[in-house]
Amino acid sequence: MSGCRKRCKRELLKFAQYLLRLITGSLHTDTVEDEMEMATVRHRPEALELLEAQSKFTKKELQILYRGFKNEDPSNVVNEETFKEIYSQFFPQGDSTTYAHFLFNAFDTDHNGSVSFEDFVMGLSILLRGTVQEKLNWAFNLYDINKDGYITKEEMLDIMKAIYDMMGKCTYPVLKEDAPRQHVETFFQKMDKNKDGVVTIDEFIESCQKDENIMRSMQLFENVI
Repeated sequence: MSGCRKRCKRELLKFAQYLLRLITGSLHTDTVEDEMEMATVRHRPEALELLEAQSKFTKKELQILYRGFKNEDPSNVVNEETFKEIYSQFFPQGDSTTYAHFLFNAFDTDHNGSVSFEDFVMGLSILLRGTVQEKLNWAFNLYDINKDGYITKEEMLDIMKAIYDMMGKCTYPVLKEDAPRQHVETFFQKMDKNKDGVVTIDEFIESCQKDENIMRSMQLFENVI
């Protein structure tokens, strides 16, 4: 069991490192290509200044992020298939399709089927440099699959199953098949304070902040971002 967890942790670390390389690209400012890329960003000074004001990144960091994002897709938008391809490369032992779908929807804030550079920057700003409150708000949005402002037990179970499916051999058959449902039952019972069958954002945040066990479990979800 401990060996499997160590392998999972290594996979997650490799994936996080890959995401950082994907985001930043291989930046060498003394090359012609990089100068051209930076010039492209400078053609959008108003948009860049707005993102700098709205996010927790500096102008230089945004230029680097833009380069990496554009390298991935010159159209300046990333679709769901890109998310799925990246996750499938780093979690080949399982099926990451469903989790990548949920994560894509969390980044796609205007729900138009694509993630723009602006969507990407704002989401990344929260995940990397946001406050605990901001990160929990973002996590709530991830679990609120239908975006109606509530998390149902079924939605939480769908996310949990997607994570277990993605981890593949690192969890199965070591953990029982009903492990996701058991975890959800425990989480939901603690979060649904008024027992009305749904978890509001206030209940979610309060429960996470007060319960160390939930916060530790939530760390798993944060790591697979």
